[in-house]
Amino acid sequence: MGNKISILIPVYNEEKTLHMLYERLKRVSEKMDYDFEFLFINDGSKDRSLDIMRELRQKDSRVSYLNLSRNYGKEIAMAAGFDYVVGDAIIIMDADLQDPPELIPRMVSYWEEGYDDVYAKRRNRAGESWFKKKTSYWFYRILKKLSKIEIQEDTGDFRLLSRRAVEAIKKIKEHHRYTKGFFSWIGFNKKEILFDREPRAAGKTKWNYYKLLELAVEGIISFSAAPLRISTVIGFMIAMFSFIYMIYVIMKTLLFGDPVAGYPSLVSLILFLSGIQFIILGVIGEYLGRVFNETKNRPLYFAEEYNNKKIM
Repeated sequence: MGNKISILIPVYNEEKTLHMLYERLKRVSEKMDYDFEFLFINDGSKDRSLDIMRELRQKDSRVSYLNLSRNYGKEIAMAAGFDYVVGDAIIIMDADLQDPPELIPRMVSYWEEGYDDVYAKRRNRAGESWFKKKTSYWFYRILKKLSKIEIQEDTGDFRLLSRRAVEAIKKIKEHHRYTKGFFSWIGFNKKEILFDREPRAAGKTKWNYYKLLELAVEGIISFSAAPLRISTVIGFMIAMFSFIYMIYVIMKTLLFGDPVAGYPSLVSLILFLSGIQFIILGVIGEYLGRVFNETKNRPLYFAEEYNNKKIM
């Protein structure tokens, strides 16, 4: 058909899954009437992931790889991939085979119908703990409530994007990135498909709870000013409550001669208000820190090697 489809795969320490992933991608691509590119983004892996990419490149010219200069994180790795993919349609998927390559033909069929963003919504998530499933469930719904855009629920990075959707995302040069939000923010024609997420084929997840919390904070702060508004409302309510309580204490003392509450209650009140102040300052600091980082205007990443060629 002449059109090319690029598979964009961020990789960090996935030596145990890369051969399996390649074989499944190969089987799927051979059944389709398209040219394919398999672009692996090595995000500072410390195992043999890069060597495996080079081996795959030698035996199959459809395989490309980009070696970043260090570990930048998945969000930046995807941004780097967007700069290097050459396909008319780009499919983002994880290297751990939790995103089944066998779903690609269905994604492509919707792209042929004119959709720019065919995203895979998780019907269930095998191999994940009850706590992780529940926290993920509530995070997406809270983010959707706080944000002014329609954030897709229970949806990861596994999706097909048209070339014009990718070009739109490439214009976003933010360093603090929540790419799932970008997919919603750019708009365009979207199509949802449901799938059952598989457990990891091998190895261990790189997403511990701290990294997931960090990503959640990134998503909320990147797409909503609600925490700042909530801080303002809390401050106003505490000020009003404190004023009313002050009038109550004064009137009680003047009318009934009751002594003012003693040391324990005073210390408790001071500690409570101090805690609220630190929380509000922390929220402001999160936003201010992002402004500070963006004003530096540093490059998003540096790449060391692309398809056996050093990058100057």
